[in-house]
Amino acid sequence: MGDENPSAEDMNDTIYKLQQRVDGYSTEAQVYQEGSDRINIEIPGVTDANAILEELGKPGSLYFIAQTDSQGNNNYELGYGIDDEGNIFPQYQLVKSIEELQADGSIVLTGTEVESARAGSQQDSMGNPENVVSLSFNEAGKQAFAEATTKAYENHETIAIYYDDELVSVPNVISAITDGNAVITGQSTAAEAEQLASTIRIGGLKLELEELRSNVVGAQLGSAAIASSLKAAAVGFALVIIFMIGVYYVAGFAASLALCLYTELLVILMYAFEVTLTLPGIAGIILTVGMAVDANVIIFARIREELAAGKNVENAIKSGFNKALSAILDGNITTLIAGLVLYFMGSGTIKGFSITLMLGIILSMFTALIVTKFLVNIFYALGIQSEKAYGVAKEKKTINFLSRRYLFFGISVAAILAGFIAMGVNKSSMDMPLNFSLDFVGGTSTTMTLNEDMSIEDIDAQIVPHVEEITGDGNVQTTKVAGSNQVIIKTRTLNVEERERFNDVMVNQFGVDENSITAETISATVSSEMQADAIKAILVSTVLMLLYIWFRFKDIRFGASSVIALLHDVLVVLAFYAIVRVSVGNTFIACMLTIVGYSINATIVIFDRVRENMREMRSKEGLDELVNRSITQTLTRSIFTSLTTFFMVASLEVFGVSSIREFALPLMAGIVCGTYSSICLTGALWYVFRTKIVKKAN
Repeated sequence: MGDENPSAEDMNDTIYKLQQRVDGYSTEAQVYQEGSDRINIEIPGVTDANAILEELGKPGSLYFIAQTDSQGNNNYELGYGIDDEGNIFPQYQLVKSIEELQADGSIVLTGTEVESARAGSQQDSMGNPENVVSLSFNEAGKQAFAEATTKAYENHETIAIYYDDELVSVPNVISAITDGNAVITGQSTAAEAEQLASTIRIGGLKLELEELRSNVVGAQLGSAAIASSLKAAAVGFALVIIFMIGVYYVAGFAASLALCLYTELLVILMYAFEVTLTLPGIAGIILTVGMAVDANVIIFARIREELAAGKNVENAIKSGFNKALSAILDGNITTLIAGLVLYFMGSGTIKGFSITLMLGIILSMFTALIVTKFLVNIFYALGIQSEKAYGVAKEKKTINFLSRRYLFFGISVAAILAGFIAMGVNKSSMDMPLNFSLDFVGGTSTTMTLNEDMSIEDIDAQIVPHVEEITGDGNVQTTKVAGSNQVIIKTRTLNVEERERFNDVMVNQFGVDENSITAETISATVSSEMQADAIKAILVSTVLMLLYIWFRFKDIRFGASSVIALLHDVLVVLAFYAIVRVSVGNTFIACMLTIVGYSINATIVIFDRVRENMREMRSKEGLDELVNRSITQTLTRSIFTSLTTFFMVASLEVFGVSSIREFALPLMAGIVCGTYSSICLTGALWYVFRTKIVKKAN
């Protein structure tokens, strides 16, 4: 860090803006503070550190420069340059130095007054899409930019953006901009727009940075962890296929083939989009596999109902797909809305999670509605036309769920209260309501040089258990610098005594030279700004999902019930984290988002059936009987989808390494909770809103 004794505010601002910048290389990149004046940047999947440093560039000074000074003299002029292929292109050049521009007031504002810069697209005056960069300014920048654009607009002038010794953009001013938000047009490609947005973000740093060191490190999850994860995925997927074929026969076999294609396509797309696979990414895949299975289960249940109603197999297949369409579309679109909001508003692992989620949603709809349908029709055309090959739904006795609604409400309230009590106990005993890992609260980073070359698996097996014994905490992160014996171990914050014990173990049991051991305090990798971004994104996505459900179901009480169920699931899983004291790390947010997506999809299926039954409501049937019948009709779907998703997560719990098991355990709790809330709470909530509240309002 070039500045001496930077303030905490400036450090936080710099870390946040660097995080936005490196998101362009990988959504799983991490930026955190080391010591008092150093910042570490970790970018997974990168092997050429020098190339990244060259691309990232050293943050310089960003200035917005008026075209003319107070005397009417030009500050920059149009010139021409020649590219590597000998082509001539227009190029603006400054005619004054920055010092002169600062002295005569031609610099209208600087990068520190830029609040955000994001690449995007909009429609031009002809209705065609164009690439743009959207800017927003803080209060000081808003006023300065309003004055500058008013002058430039009246005089038909431009305002240049100057960064690191060159003019990077000279946009025309087509109107005075007084609201603190501006749009720069003219970028020929999306990549060009993203590059300009990144340049503006990095140029707005308050501190000057200086490179101190760069290393290429190995994966935090070694080949053993990858192998165990692949084994878990294979076992879970095999169980899903066996279950689907065993329950749905020919249709289940068709779905299994479609799921295999889904998995292959998802891997191809993740490779094409250069998505780094991490634990949050695995969460997204699990959720989308569950949703892909869910779509097939909905379809096959409908086919069986149509067969039970007396239709022949051909018509039952056609009708089953048609009747399942609305539930599948509504469930996937609501989750897709959340994914889009998380992508545009989130940062870091949240954005990575959203990419995996959106790819999976689109693919799951394609494989369920197109591929599975095609395969089922092929099997029918090949002569598999017996009802027994598809199964006929048995008539179910309607279960009176609503009669137990107050019991269900009481169980939910008790579970949530238990969570708050546990958080209070944790706060008094360990000074934290939850077992926050170093991702949230920071810790100690210890660097040392081993006297032999150990793999990351050997380090995890031999060294990490000693570290866990010293810290009393299973959340230990290890990385190894490529081409050397240097190892970096991150733990919760160590006190002086613990550091001495750590050094003694390394020296006495592993022969490490004590002079090679250095320890630094590091900040959280999930910054307060990133947490705020995640919360804002979740709130916005929840509101948009509420509006979508209101629009589709023509009744806001459906949306309100869904949102309450989402809140319930989040609080219950939070209670699970508090009671079991599962480590709250960077997978925590992804876990919560997975549960939200899973819960809303299950709820939509039940509400879709309520909506359908209301259109066909029997004359003597009461509303309570209709709700009970709707839940009963979708009960098999709710249980079967939960089982198949549970198979995937349980396999991770059984075969995964410790970090993966800590991630899988709360997901399993979330699946159980989501199933419970969709079956026992959502219909009851809607019924209460539909009856009690309306009567009181009248």
